[in-house]
Formats: sequence, C-alpha cells, structure tokens
Amino acid sequence: MSVEEVVKKFVAAINSHDVNAIGQLMSEDCVYIDSGGGVHDDVEQMIQGWPGYYKMFPDYKVEITETFVSGDTVVLLGTASGTYTSDGTLKPENHWEIPAAWKAIVASDKIKLWQWIADNLIVAEIMRKDKED
Repeated sequence: MSVEEVVKKFVAAINSHDVNAIGQLMSEDCVYIDSGGGVHDDVEQMIQGWPGYYKMFPDYKVEITETFVSGDTVVLLGTASGTYTSDGTLKPENHWEIPAAWKAIVASDKIKLWQWIADNLIVAEIMRKDKED
C-alpha cells in the first residue's frame, strides 16, 4: 500500500467511526498530537478514547480537499466538523465546521504520527455554552 492509501484508509476509519480499524492502522509506537498541541503516545489509551470522542461528536467527520505526499509523510488539508452533545441531542447551534490540516507519517503500512492542526476555539466555546444552559 502507498503511504497515501494508508492515510486515506485511516481517514475513512475515522469518518465511519470504526475504532477497530483505527487501532489496526496505528503503529505500536504511534504518536497523536491533538489540535491543542497535546502529545499522546499510549496507543491503547488513544484507541479507548475514540468512543468517548464519538459520543461527544456523533457526526464527527473529516473532509479532505488536498493531499500532499513527500516520502513517508502525508499532509492533508480540509475541514473537520461535528455537533457537540452532552446528552445525545444534536442541536443545530452546537454544530461546527473548521478548516484543518493533518500531518501523517507512515511506516510499514501503519500510522506512526497523526497530527491535527486546527483552531478549536469555536468547539470549546460551544461546549462551554452548552454547559451553561
């Protein structure tokens, strides 16, 4: 598989909320850097965290508009979107869509690095407002 194909499979697994496929595509030493700059390197903990993320954002998805490949590195540009919920109700006012970029490094057909780059302030604001209501 090409590095681009591996990354596209990973994005498809994220979009289909397939935690098993996400886990299978991550290397044992995978590092995830979230949009706030937090570094996570416990693969089992990352895999266990996805269901909670999908519970908060049941319609979360990534849309890719451009892909750049250099060696084992893939850079994706596009948007991330979802609707925040604390009680399972998808309220239109809690929907967000933000420009985003992702950097992936692939080794042996697995994601070795996944970095999400986005300004998540709108998401944090939606979550804060929802808690106040």
